[in-house]
Amino acid sequence: MEKQLDFLAIGDTVIDAFIELLDADVHCDVNNDNCTISMGFGDKIPYKSLKVIAGVGNSPNASVAASRLGLSSGIISHVGDDQHGKECLDSLRKNDVQTDLVQIQKGFDTNYHFVMSFNAERTILIKHAEFNYDFPSIMKNIPAPRWIYFSSVAPNSLHYHGQIADYLKSHPETKLAFQPGTFQINLGHGKLKDLYEQTEVFFCNKEEAQKILNTENSEIPSLLKGIFDLGPKIVCVTDGPQGAYAYDGTTTWFQPMYPDPAPPKERTGAGDSFSSTFTTALAYGLSVPEALAWGPVNSMNVVQYIGAQEGLLHRGELEYFLENAPQNYQSKKIN
Repeated sequence: MEKQLDFLAIGDTVIDAFIELLDADVHCDVNNDNCTISMGFGDKIPYKSLKVIAGVGNSPNASVAASRLGLSSGIISHVGDDQHGKECLDSLRKNDVQTDLVQIQKGFDTNYHFVMSFNAERTILIKHAEFNYDFPSIMKNIPAPRWIYFSSVAPNSLHYHGQIADYLKSHPETKLAFQPGTFQINLGHGKLKDLYEQTEVFFCNKEEAQKILNTENSEIPSLLKGIFDLGPKIVCVTDGPQGAYAYDGTTTWFQPMYPDPAPPKERTGAGDSFSSTFTTALAYGLSVPEALAWGPVNSMNVVQYIGAQEGLLHRGELEYFLENAPQNYQSKKIN
């Protein structure tokens, strides 16, 4: 790879098998939160449909979003030397994502997840193969990208985070967007101190922010400032249908969600589309409130489809939605 990339995503690639359930029992608390889904143990349970999608996952989704929005986009990831790995690479290439840096590792199976969807929500059965992660060997003789977007990897990758932080220290021209996955959140911010301090823009939802900060405080301005104090220059926290927030150390902005044109079909990838679109807007030189307005538009369209990538917009389409947005769809300062 000789040319500098605008956007280099780093993280695991998976195949998602979407199983749409016909029926299930859903139980929620009084606030309609903390929901669980139950099915009869030992039963034969009919399902409505099956859709298998290759080349997805937090970082692959982000790489496709950036590519469709017009950035030169690539990915560092790992797949097994199997048919599923080939399918993932083919899917990414069809979306104009450069795959030169994807590592094909013998003796490993490509990650394969099962997504059980019901009433637009989903429960995912996941398994991350513990690939041989080695960032310096991948980045040898590669032009430093303008942006790195880092997300979910397997639990054996702690050293990988340190390698990425070291790279960023020696390449200050590269900015980091960090959207931690489950393992990275469970590690706690202490073990990822160097990475947090090298982060330009950080993304998580409200519940994840509480877990990262080990707090029961659900006040989003407090959560924003708590994560900002860990090192990121810009912090974004989403609150589902209640909207999204961003903080740059001085100003906090709030953005309502873009209204759904129809009831959502399936919510996988909504967070990935928001954060990657926000990052892409920054890469284009837009301001924080402008980026905050971009993100929910892509999320709105993604949930109109099954899977995380089919609904990702091209730049002209996104700008059309912005131009025709409701009058109240505006970023607002809240301090």
